[in-house]
Amino acid sequence: MTISARSGLVFSIYRHDDGHAGTQQVFLRKVGRKTYADRDALHVLEADRAVLLGPSEPSRSYLDMDRIIAAARESGAQAIHPGYGFLAENADFAERCSREGLVFIGPPAQVIRDLGNKTVARRTMTASGVPVIPGMMEPGENPDALKQEAEKIGFPVLIKAAAGGGGKGMRVVRSPEDFVDACASASREAAAAFGNGDVYLEKFIEKPRHVEFQILADSFGNVVHLLERECSIQRRHQKIIEETPSPALTPELRRRMGAAAVAAARASGYVNAGTVEFLLDSQGGFYFLEVNTRLQVEHPVTEMVTGIDLVRRQIEIASGMPLDLSQEEIIGRGHAIECRIYAEDPLSDFLPSPGKISFIREPKGPGIRNDIGIYPGYTVPVEYDPILSKLIVHAQSRPACISRMIRALKDYVILGVLTPIPFLVDILSSEAFSAGKTSTDFIDTHFSDWMPALKDTDLAALAFVVDEAVNHGSQAAAVTRQEYSPWKALGHFRP
Repeated sequence: MTISARSGLVFSIYRHDDGHAGTQQVFLRKVGRKTYADRDALHVLEADRAVLLGPSEPSRSYLDMDRIIAAARESGAQAIHPGYGFLAENADFAERCSREGLVFIGPPAQVIRDLGNKTVARRTMTASGVPVIPGMMEPGENPDALKQEAEKIGFPVLIKAAAGGGGKGMRVVRSPEDFVDACASASREAAAAFGNGDVYLEKFIEKPRHVEFQILADSFGNVVHLLERECSIQRRHQKIIEETPSPALTPELRRRMGAAAVAAARASGYVNAGTVEFLLDSQGGFYFLEVNTRLQVEHPVTEMVTGIDLVRRQIEIASGMPLDLSQEEIIGRGHAIECRIYAEDPLSDFLPSPGKISFIREPKGPGIRNDIGIYPGYTVPVEYDPILSKLIVHAQSRPACISRMIRALKDYVILGVLTPIPFLVDILSSEAFSAGKTSTDFIDTHFSDWMPALKDTDLAALAFVVDEAVNHGSQAAAVTRQEYSPWKALGHFRP
């Protein structure tokens, strides 16, 4: 099942006992939410029913709790899946759902609130024995007072927003002279993004790897991790390539980090799916970063190596069913890589590139999964995150997986908007990536002056598109809502 940032699928859940001891099934129907900007999006077209939330502005639609609750009431839904954007990590929304008698498919409101406050989360992890980065336990907003704390920690330091993530309100400061201005700037950005200008300080770890562990926890005290994901390839502090297993982890390090992730979940009273994120230094030391109290964009790589449908597990847990998984049963098979395909220009600091999709050729073949949200004729809106699809491949080994992803990317043609596909191909083709020598500054270190090159494969793709347009023009032509069938457009892929 595919979940998007703004699909915000509203589910009607029906539990069914099949008559066998200890076995239950969950049946559901999907009720999509839409705005004027994305009324023709795939998550709307594939829904059993779609309810209009209102204007395109997020503050008047996807961030408007009253409108969302009203949509759930109108549809007769019993539960809401928040996706992985907007209100997905909003404790007030989870609390509101509970008051309204709706199941929030995610952790309890208080858990979201505690883990969303970075300093509370740090105290919780410290108390449970999970290693944390040296830094502040209480947030602040006064630059002069924070500077004194920075001098105690020692430069370089990392300024981080206390009330949110995603790279907002984050600054690296290497000298005392730059601190006050950087702190004020981070606080302003945090206030604009999260309504809270408080920041806190951590020791800045040079060239760390970003490694996260997927967790599942039910209401009966059962907690497991579903192995790790390497997420070090980032632009502007946001991930663009993820893989599992991490090339940096030994079996013993994986065991210790997995145990720490489970301990973090237990210490916070976690229920449902979540992700415990760590920074890994060059000496093999790891430190708690944060807990994402929602489904991650990159969850398909975990599904590909474990065979476990995370969305289905989320719904089962939310419906009151216990986990039927033990840690020993969770085994990773092979290797998986995900590339995020955005409508963006890598030559202009990855600025969004909205527009109308004129043509798509999806990659096909064994071990390829493409969670796509576009079709020919669809207009990528300016109001929302411009992600187009998540391309995931699986193979028996990391080298084979890299090779398969490169081939899949070269076969992927999207016309009408700019995408980072050539950039992703060059990253995956680099010696540093092949050797597994990645860190969160990988792009700045190796691709700061990247320029695309027109290759034979590009010419071949262009020739294919021209031929399709000439001989099968209807395939490349824009379609109307009435003409569109999502099942035809999806081809081999199914959510």
